[in-house]
Amino acid sequence: MQTPILGSAYVARSINAAANRMVNLFPEIVPEGGKDPGFLNRAPGLKFLASVGFGPIRGLWSYGKYGYCVSGPNLYRIDPYWTVTLIGPIAGTGQVSMADNGVQLFIACNPQGYIYNNITQVLQQLTGDSFPGAGTVGYLDGYFVFNQPNSQIIWITSLFEGTAIDSLDFASAEGAPDEIVSLIINHQELWLFGTNSVEVWYDSGNADFPLTRIQGAFNEIGCAATYSVAKLDNAVFWLGSDARGKGIVYRANGYTGTRVSTHAIEYAIAQYDTISDAIAYTYQQEGHAFYVLIFPSGNATWVYDVSTQAWHERAGWEDSQFVRHRSNCQMYFNNQVVVGDYETGTLYTFDLDVYADNGQVQKWLRSWRALPSGKNDLKRTAQHSLQLDAESGIGLSGIAPGDVFGYLLTESGDLLITEDGLYIEVTVPTVQGADPIVVLRWSDDGGHTWSNGYASSMGRIGEYGRRIFWRRLGMTVKLRDRVYEVSGTDPVKIAIMAAELAISGTNA
Repeated sequence: MQTPILGSAYVARSINAAANRMVNLFPEIVPEGGKDPGFLNRAPGLKFLASVGFGPIRGLWSYGKYGYCVSGPNLYRIDPYWTVTLIGPIAGTGQVSMADNGVQLFIACNPQGYIYNNITQVLQQLTGDSFPGAGTVGYLDGYFVFNQPNSQIIWITSLFEGTAIDSLDFASAEGAPDEIVSLIINHQELWLFGTNSVEVWYDSGNADFPLTRIQGAFNEIGCAATYSVAKLDNAVFWLGSDARGKGIVYRANGYTGTRVSTHAIEYAIAQYDTISDAIAYTYQQEGHAFYVLIFPSGNATWVYDVSTQAWHERAGWEDSQFVRHRSNCQMYFNNQVVVGDYETGTLYTFDLDVYADNGQVQKWLRSWRALPSGKNDLKRTAQHSLQLDAESGIGLSGIAPGDVFGYLLTESGDLLITEDGLYIEVTVPTVQGADPIVVLRWSDDGGHTWSNGYASSMGRIGEYGRRIFWRRLGMTVKLRDRVYEVSGTDPVKIAIMAAELAISGTNA
């Protein structure tokens, strides 16, 4: 029988009900003519692009021919050859919000604000009584629009001139008495996110103040994290909050919010002590459109794929445990998806043909119920074998660790070979992934405790007929239930189509 390895991440409040974890894998649907309806694809690795300052990377933006990066306390310019030029200091230590008008770049640091002119190459801090501070910023019809921190007030700059701000060019979002925490421009409309509400404005051309609230475009769903607001797939996504609670992820449907998070995702979010520091960015790669939601305090990263409407985890692997992904922000520059590191000044690109994170291990993992939903009759079963239907023969060229040769070995494991009748010691380099393995574990108590790991080869290079197999998997006793888990760390391609389980039942 086929065991339901495909699907998304869903670890419920009770893991006895659902313990389907998926880390650094995402599903892809095969619409027609495929062997199976879909497969699990390995998440892209991080490929080094450049070092920019000392980090962390607080914000990325591209316009004109250059990319711009706020790394640590400075703003840098990056050319298409990845040459980095220091521009000047930027205050603060946290995330920044950026927008451009084609010539000027506005950087909102909450509360400081800066304008960089890419023609004059001058960086100017906004000061004076007419500048009240900027939380987040957007660009609409020639105006920079920004929200005044800790208030309901939005401001605009002069038309096509970010350094000029009239002391009367402001308005108040008064659809609800909550403060504005974030804003974004979508389809030439200004979305204002309060703690408990969202309202939408447009450019009416009014002589006194050009922006006007759209009647009826008001939503009683607010925003729980300033930097969780992002655009994707012709819509706005954000981490929600309202008078009744917080921690649901929404996608805009017209002027209303549609829930896209699941109860399992919301349960995970509820475990984090702080969610107001959540960061989001979006990108698309090979037709998959991803909303990446990072929880720095929770040390976790969740990703929603619009194309499949499925969630998965992205994670680093440190000290034998999963941690938040290294990415902190994103821009599309030089025909590449570029992300910045949350600790260092490193820029990476997402590469689906790279199976490590800048040379560090990228561990993938999938756990799932052995029996399909509704098929467990709570009787013991003998689990005879499990075969993973995955692309095999994907090993790297080289000698694998643990290979045995017909030579003598030194105590250190180096080879001894003969030359002119004498033994000499030669170190033979090995290649991690030359004989890649996948490790199987299982749990017979719903996912609370796990067996030891059992390895099976995925095939050396060219062994395309290699079967990934485990036998003699024992009886399900305890809860008459079983959860399987497969994982791996070798830097090789992973594509899992299905899993076939051979079982027999008992009367007990």
